[in-house]
Amino acid sequence: MEEKQEVQIQIPLPLPLVKLGTQGLEVSKLGFGCVGLSGLYNAPLSHEAGCSVIKEAFDRGITFFDTSDLYGHNHDNEIMVGKALKQLPREKVQVATKFGVVKLEGDQYGHYGVRGTPEYVRQCCEASLKRLDTDYIDLYYPHRIDTTMGELKKLVEEGKIKYIGLSEASVDTIRRAHAVHPITALQIEYSLWVRDIEDEIIPVCRELGIGIVAYSPLGRGFFAGKAVLESLPTESVLNKFPRFTGENLEKNKILYSKLANLAEKHACATPQLALAWLLHQGDDIIPIPGTTKVRNLDTNIGSLAVKLSEDDLKEICDAVPIDEVVGHRLISLPQYAWKFANTPPKNLDTNIGSLAVKLSEDDLKEICDAVPIDEVVGHRLISLPQYAWKFANTPPKMEEKPQIQIPRVKLGSQGLEISRLGFGCAGLSGVYNTPHSHEYGCSVIKEVFNRGITLFDTSDLYGDNHDNEIMVGKALKQLPRDKIQLATKFGVTVLGEGKYGAKGTPEYVRKCCEASLKRLDVGYIDLYYQHRVDLSVPIEDTMGELKNLVDEGKIKYIGLSEASVDTIRRAHAVHPITALQMEYSVWTREIEDEIIPLCRELGIGIVAYSPLGRGFFGGKGAVESLPTGSLLVYHPRFSEENLDRNKLLYSKFSNLAAKHSCTTPQLALAWLLHQGIDIIPIPGTTKVRNLDNNIGSLAVKLTKDDLKEIHDAVPIGEVGGQREYDMFSQYVWKSANTPPKQLQIMNK
Repeated sequence: MEEKQEVQIQIPLPLPLVKLGTQGLEVSKLGFGCVGLSGLYNAPLSHEAGCSVIKEAFDRGITFFDTSDLYGHNHDNEIMVGKALKQLPREKVQVATKFGVVKLEGDQYGHYGVRGTPEYVRQCCEASLKRLDTDYIDLYYPHRIDTTMGELKKLVEEGKIKYIGLSEASVDTIRRAHAVHPITALQIEYSLWVRDIEDEIIPVCRELGIGIVAYSPLGRGFFAGKAVLESLPTESVLNKFPRFTGENLEKNKILYSKLANLAEKHACATPQLALAWLLHQGDDIIPIPGTTKVRNLDTNIGSLAVKLSEDDLKEICDAVPIDEVVGHRLISLPQYAWKFANTPPKNLDTNIGSLAVKLSEDDLKEICDAVPIDEVVGHRLISLPQYAWKFANTPPKMEEKPQIQIPRVKLGSQGLEISRLGFGCAGLSGVYNTPHSHEYGCSVIKEVFNRGITLFDTSDLYGDNHDNEIMVGKALKQLPRDKIQLATKFGVTVLGEGKYGAKGTPEYVRKCCEASLKRLDVGYIDLYYQHRVDLSVPIEDTMGELKNLVDEGKIKYIGLSEASVDTIRRAHAVHPITALQMEYSVWTREIEDEIIPLCRELGIGIVAYSPLGRGFFGGKGAVESLPTGSLLVYHPRFSEENLDRNKLLYSKFSNLAAKHSCTTPQLALAWLLHQGIDIIPIPGTTKVRNLDNNIGSLAVKLTKDDLKEIHDAVPIGEVGGQREYDMFSQYVWKSANTPPKQLQIMNK
């Protein structure tokens, strides 16, 4: 295939600083949620390990750190964050913490309430300052709404806190709180599958100049693969979260697959696209994803480099329709969600204030559904607090204009040394896309060479009037010829009206070779293949002339393409075959039983063409529509009746790629590379950025169990459509036998 998706986007450094709200607080464009370091979705980290993660986040430019007196056993998270602060420049860090959620006294089921009396506000603030071992808190939130603002204002005046925030507050509460003292930020759940704040909350915050801190920006880890690509730990609170249970989870997985496909289209990881969508909602939106793994910081930060248009944002929204998300967003304290977070008027007793809460029939049903009576006795869903945002993301491999050193390997046993990956040049002259200019094509080829790929594959068939060979020839003039291995092919003839033939007579072999040498403007061809076998000419005749060309120095090594077992043996007896070029990919594996064993017996290398299933495993036809003029519209596996069936395989494969921290095309290439050192894939591309993605496949390590899992994800019996175009079907390897030499002599 020719077009590939990028691996995860590179980290934009330094990380931008932005104003949060209008009171003067400046923070990094991404924050860091520290709760996961003290457990909830996983086992808690030691303070040493947690501090190390926080320092790594700071070193990458994140300066805004979020904790709470609720997180961890005995307020462990604040204590850990305090220790980390001692290792960082305090004036460059913005610390946010929260108070107000309390475990109900005497309760054995993990029930929680909310408290916000003035005395309690002050008590909590003093305790947090002590645990954090700091003189001031940059941003202090009531974790859930009770009553608080008067005392918070006093704490600002005393210098114990700098800015005040709210969390899960209603429109009315926000307005009333802001009238007492300016609110700097509202922390509220906001992600692709929680967007209910868009109609009311966001407009009022923008009206009042309040920033929005988005907690659970990856849907509590769902859009990073939690419960989709990996099982949830037994102790994880997500096991009791409505969106992660039973039938709800299975339905929500469909939405994940849609987003994962879009992430491939945008050349980024699924969590990066989810964060990028959020970042594009406005400069006043600050996501605070968390992680316990340093490697995931780069994935999260990389979301800042993902650029999305208005059409892209709409497409992403449409991929995760809110009415198709199954399950309530909260697992406890539903009465403290922002829609119900109204406080009583100042002059009313708290209990009497409940008379001011207005609820519709839908509200009443939503509250009932959130606290099912049959789950209260003996099977509560709230054994752990749910206000955490630890996301153990499974990111794609970091793409770094690759620093990967491409290995050199022997192709066959005749001495030809090449790069471990080759480059298929055909797409530069069209077929799946509009052909490129020679100037552009040459620039791509030079970039390929600069990255360490030295095997370039072309043919006299590619492009109008042999355009591809001419283009490759021009590129060679700009490169050191002695460091390049040039492969081209002959033998397919154009009969007209969409029909093709194969020709392998000695005279035709020589004529084609001379013409290719001229178009390529070279003195020799490194590897010369018969593109398709002429079924009417004994292979001995074709090979005899190829042997003559080797003797004359016009070609160095001989290859075949789509040749049968018998033809390979007979050809090899005339002159050693260096390489066999065959279609080989995760959805085309028919050469494994006969062809590969024979090649290994004879010492013949295998060059795998269409290693990405003619681009399918790079998203062609699966994630993106096929161009109108693309030849793929005529391919059986891309036809309407087969494509939908094959998309199901793509989806499974895409999920596996995320599990292995790479993109779908990388996993497809890595699987092929793991089939043996004698297998050389030759993917092509028309875009320079995709080269790094292809090369990145060399870094993907797979075990035998991984290979089996990948194999099983794409059962050959479930692939819809034959592998070859109808126009070439008679020349596939299984039927590519030529007449015996002696039989033709007798017939003359």
